[in-house]
Amino acid sequence: MNSPDIKPPGAEPAVKTHDNRRRWWTLLAVSAAQLLVVLDGTIVNIALPSAQTALGMSDASRQWAITAYALAFGGLLLIGGRVSSALGHRRTFIIGLVGFAASSALGGAAVNPGMLFEARALQGVFAAALAPAGLSLLTTTFTEQRERGRAFGVFAAVGAAGSALGLVAGGLLTEYTSWRWCLYINVPIALFAVGGTALVPADRPIRGGGRLDVAGALLSAAGFGAVVYAFNEAEPLGWGSPKVLALLVGGVLLLAAFAAVEVRAPSPLLPMRVLSHRARAGALVSITLMFVAMFGFYLFMSYYTQTVLGYSPVQAGLTLIINALAALLGSTLIAGRLHGRVPPAMLILPGLIAAAAGMLILTRLTPQTTDVLPLYLVPALVLTGLGLGCVLPPTAGLATSDVHPYDIGAASAAYNASQQLGAALGTALLNTIATSAAASHLASARHATPTGASVHGYTTALTVGFGILLAAACVTAPLILKQQRS
Repeated sequence: MNSPDIKPPGAEPAVKTHDNRRRWWTLLAVSAAQLLVVLDGTIVNIALPSAQTALGMSDASRQWAITAYALAFGGLLLIGGRVSSALGHRRTFIIGLVGFAASSALGGAAVNPGMLFEARALQGVFAAALAPAGLSLLTTTFTEQRERGRAFGVFAAVGAAGSALGLVAGGLLTEYTSWRWCLYINVPIALFAVGGTALVPADRPIRGGGRLDVAGALLSAAGFGAVVYAFNEAEPLGWGSPKVLALLVGGVLLLAAFAAVEVRAPSPLLPMRVLSHRARAGALVSITLMFVAMFGFYLFMSYYTQTVLGYSPVQAGLTLIINALAALLGSTLIAGRLHGRVPPAMLILPGLIAAAAGMLILTRLTPQTTDVLPLYLVPALVLTGLGLGCVLPPTAGLATSDVHPYDIGAASAAYNASQQLGAALGTALLNTIATSAAASHLASARHATPTGASVHGYTTALTVGFGILLAAACVTAPLILKQQRS
């Protein structure tokens, strides 16, 4: 079994002649941007109670501080990928950074809920351009196998650690400064990345793609937006809610219409050839299911450590640093070093199984369990972190390799969209399972306590997460292995 010949799309010969320093500045700038995008998925969650009190938000409206970002980001990713190819990845990257910094400053200065919600939506808009442009720049800059592996390893480590760091940073900033700094902190990071782009090799817009696929753009934005919103609403309302069901059905129908339009469009927003590649499809499926399970796992860690073990938000976030460090080791020392030396499947499949093993450990928890941190949490955090670190670099490589230069933005956007949908679904799905299992246990089990019911709910949800990761390994193995043999 041989590793596929990964040919970075859109790589100009001039890029190969740039010195090593300029290439690694690209990695630094792109990693800082990736930190921004991932960090903002969690950092505001911790600050939300303080922001609600300060701005006078109602309980019914406060969710829009989270949902506005998720909707704009998830709904516009494919459009952002197309814009990145049309304008040039470097130019789009800079626009995304400046816009993200400005909207973050606007949100930090918010004087009422509407201003905060609008700023969060703007953050999502610019993140939808920033994320695919950054991954595209990384793909076209690092062309040599060994350097490419290291670059994707660092990039993946930042992405894997970003969610945990968001929880830690959100707790520290909210407790010791103000909730506003959970948004202001983005400004210096974004400006640092903008400064780094001065040494990023310039690329040229890829012409000849035709007019913007307006019908596809509208259908993709509406479809992805409806699905992401349904996942967000499923958490408070339940999956049986008419509103959630209507959003899901409508979103699926819109995405089906989007696929039908893309097949016939002369210049599609997401060419079907991007998805028909077996190894790329396997990478997208595996990263989606990985994020479904992992974001449910992060939710469990947050609730369990605080409500059962009595940790403070900062302590709970610091516990997740173990996971972040393990992901860093997995993505840089394992996946980064082995990139190009072993087939991607030899990293992806063991990574999925390692993460599944970490979740399996936690399914053995009971309310009476002692020595939870050393015997359960630490092994689980290490295994899930190593698994995530081993999965992210090869899936990012497969998702963006061997595509037409004009398709690199679309391929990068599809990869980011897979992560976004997986995260939104995992949080809603596993939270609903945990809540339902806890309520059922409390109602039916003799001598059940609220704490016992909560732990039962968490372990039930993690059992589902374990099954999702095993299913991911079973589903993606034939796609990736068959492609590598062909």
